[in-house]
Amino acid sequence: MIELHGNITPNPQKVVILLEELGVPYRIVGYDLLAGAHFTPEFARINPNFKVPAIVDHAPAVGGEPIAVFESCAILQYLADKEGRFLPSDPRGRSAVTQWLFWQAAGLGPMLGQAGHFLRYAPEQIEYAIKRYTNEGTRLLRVMEARLQDNEFLAGDYSIADIACWPWITAGAGDLSDFPAIARWKETLDERPAYARVLHGDAAIPPEMLKKRMRLTPEQWSNAFGERLLEAPCQQ
Repeated sequence: MIELHGNITPNPQKVVILLEELGVPYRIVGYDLLAGAHFTPEFARINPNFKVPAIVDHAPAVGGEPIAVFESCAILQYLADKEGRFLPSDPRGRSAVTQWLFWQAAGLGPMLGQAGHFLRYAPEQIEYAIKRYTNEGTRLLRVMEARLQDNEFLAGDYSIADIACWPWITAGAGDLSDFPAIARWKETLDERPAYARVLHGDAAIPPEMLKKRMRLTPEQWSNAFGERLLEAPCQQ
């Protein structure tokens, strides 16, 4: 049994998709992040960074005590290695997958995430910040578009690199009319059974979380972006 600790946002969705693809038994341990439910000593032992997702593998391949893993792409790599699927063992294939996996973790997710933050959560609409992250997000989409014009999937065969990118494209990329190769790729993935739970089931992002403007209470702001989040590592 894999415990998946997280709420339903793009990064935890990556892990749900892979677990569904692998057919591995799992359960989701949910957290209301806006209420600060993750600021506990118990969660700190699983993830010292106080972010979601994280997993606890109660039956690690090496045996022994459960293994906790945090950071979504590290979780994808851990599970793919354990099950021997969606991450090649040969050096060329593995390198191709990890390059695009790290590209998502370092670029696509953070840039689309920051664009969404300044558009939806920031108390003031800061034109420079919105333009900065939106432009960089667009540039990264062009990189992805060019790659997919000549490849069905990002790293040749379907892999955890595609799984990592799909939730951010679905939730954060917006209209794909200028990116036909990405739209074709997304449609292909949408048809895979493992994605149904994320599109239509209990792992779908709630509609209220996709509003154009989110108004947080002072307590919610502190838990998500402010003082309580900043102070959490000092309280372990």
